[in-house]
Amino acid sequence: MGKVVVDQMAMQRALTRITYEIIEKNKGIDNLVIVGIKTRGVYLAKRIANRLEKLEQKHVDVAEIDITKYRDDVDHSKQADPKVIDNSVDVSVDGKNVILVDDVLYTGRTIKAAFSAISELGRPNNIRLAVLVDRGHRELPIRADFVGKNIPTSRKEKVHVSVAEIDDYDSVEITDD
Repeated sequence: MGKVVVDQMAMQRALTRITYEIIEKNKGIDNLVIVGIKTRGVYLAKRIANRLEKLEQKHVDVAEIDITKYRDDVDHSKQADPKVIDNSVDVSVDGKNVILVDDVLYTGRTIKAAFSAISELGRPNNIRLAVLVDRGHRELPIRADFVGKNIPTSRKEKVHVSVAEIDDYDSVEITDD
């Protein structure tokens, strides 16, 4: 067990703040698609979409992407070809304003892979990044447009996000490697 740096209430507040910032930056939610990066990013994306719908009284499409085959730090020779996108609805990103959602922004490699996956799906108007936690240590020139919490860490530490849908509780913990 590590040190809890974000509890359930703090996570709810962070996601609510991100939701309002998305509405403000996009001047509403028309032409918006929320794309969650598997696994925990998907649940955060769904939560943000639900908040957007409640506030704006309009439906927001949500898509899930699996970026495994696009990662440059994974040995792909031992893996089956994963699905790029797994939607419960038919979602197009062509000409849309995409909000890409992930739990933790660290080196930027996951986000780079997500950009590649999205480019296979179509050509969005723009892509903005929303993350629950930005922990620093970027290896690529990527920054989040919407950040729930900045948590400076050492490279030796790990940041673990728990979401109720998988873990039965919401929190962000820092542990030593």
